[in-house]
Amino acid sequence: MRTLLVLGGTAWLGREVARLALERGYQVTCLARGDSGPVADGVRSVRADRTHPDAYDAVRDQLWDDVVDVSWQPGQVRSALAALSAAAAHWSYVSSCSVYAAHDLPGIDEDAAVLAPHPGDEAAIEDYGAAKVACEQAVVQALGDRALLARAGLLGGPGDPSDRFGYWVGRFALAGDGPVLVPDAPDQPSQTLDVRDLAAWLLRAGEQGVHGPVNAVGEQRALGELLAVARQVGGPADVVSAEPQWLLDNDVAGWMGARSLPLWLPWPDHAGFGARADARALHLGLTRRPVQDTLTDTLAYERALGLSRPRKAGLTRAEELDLIGRVG
Repeated sequence: MRTLLVLGGTAWLGREVARLALERGYQVTCLARGDSGPVADGVRSVRADRTHPDAYDAVRDQLWDDVVDVSWQPGQVRSALAALSAAAAHWSYVSSCSVYAAHDLPGIDEDAAVLAPHPGDEAAIEDYGAAKVACEQAVVQALGDRALLARAGLLGGPGDPSDRFGYWVGRFALAGDGPVLVPDAPDQPSQTLDVRDLAAWLLRAGEQGVHGPVNAVGEQRALGELLAVARQVGGPADVVSAEPQWLLDNDVAGWMGARSLPLWLPWPDHAGFGARADARALHLGLTRRPVQDTLTDTLAYERALGLSRPRKAGLTRAEELDLIGRVG
């Protein structure tokens, strides 16, 4: 029986990796503080704080066919490697496309320059990309060609804690036949990978011994096309377009966060953020379900939470209607 250790496993991606591994017949252990919720049924749970010296004592004496780590704190990654790398046949480190030094050009592949690594063990969110670089370097130094660096792009699907991808299909559903405000940027490239597809590929990559950096990203499509599919799934709302500069002048942010239009990228220096090269990932077996399927499942999740709930990303309905009343 194949053994898998997930460092985490109670939050979104880690939990999905553990769940799918169980379905594939793995023996799965998750090591986490447990603050994000319970592990999937059937998983051995080890509660531990990775900032403590004894965090890995309960798992360091076992051989692991694969270890999956999603942390972005260099100190946590280094301590895990010191305790476990010798016992791991393969290590899947979930990194990020934020490691790249530039985001302004489409088609950036895995050979592009990355940021300088963060120098410390702990990093603030503002140093997320540099912290991921430091983690990548530590993983490669410890494991060489036993290490996969899965540079994930934007993830979507049920369970998304950021509220980004689900905003649009949820908003079309909430609006009914009323208006929905969208940015007038229909040609902007966008890439969203279903979290379930990333989890499944991570397991297959571990089984096959895939190593090195890989852009694990969604299929590229225009933002206008994505919003059109979200409208088909969510409901027949009237689309009201607003010029990017008007939105910025009215304090509407891009990409994520409060008072934003999620996935919209109004910054020229991020023109390639939704257009990463994906040839290596596809060659190495990444498969991606139709975006309509992801949106359908995401809408079911959004409905279960409540379409009018407070969100981490997007406009409130009141903010949106106020802007629509002024946009013309």
